[in-house]
Parts: sequence; C-alpha cells; structure tokens
Amino acid sequence: MNLDDYDAIYRAAIQKWGRDAQFEQLVEECAELIAAVKHYQRNKVTEQVIAEELADVLLMAGQMIYLLGEERVQKAVEAKIVKLKMLLEQSET
Repeated sequence: MNLDDYDAIYRAAIQKWGRDAQFEQLVEECAELIAAVKHYQRNKVTEQVIAEELADVLLMAGQMIYLLGEERVQKAVEAKIVKLKMLLEQSET
C-alpha cells in the first residue's frame, strides 16, 4: 500500500464513523497502548502486543493528520524535534 491508499482509507473511516468518533477512538487506542506498556514493564505481555497497540495508535494518528492537515502537523513535529535536539544538547554539557 502507498500513502494515497492510506489517505483513502482514512477518509473512508472518517466518513463512516465521523470526526468526533475518530477522536474518541484515538483516545481509546492511546489508553490501550499505555496499558500494554505498563503490562510489558511487569512482564505480562510481549513486545508483539506493544507493536500491535502502537500500530493502532499510528493508524489513528494518520487519521488525525488527515483531518488536521499534514502541513500543520509537520510544522508541529519540526518545532518539537528542535526542542528535543536542544534538550539533548543541554544534557551533554
């Protein structure tokens, strides 16, 4: 699959279930990832469970990028990466 296929699927999901429902689904998927990470830290699940929950979050993030606009999100990512770089450089001194 290519990115155009993903956008078509994201668009179809949003049309089928609606914007608000997909925001709620994002919250649910994030919560499931958090729970899986906590279980992993206690040796109750494998890394595969983390990968599966992370995949769900990434698919929802893709839908949010589609909804909010790729350019807007990319600008936010760039600002955050600059901040992260600065924090890393500060910890080196």
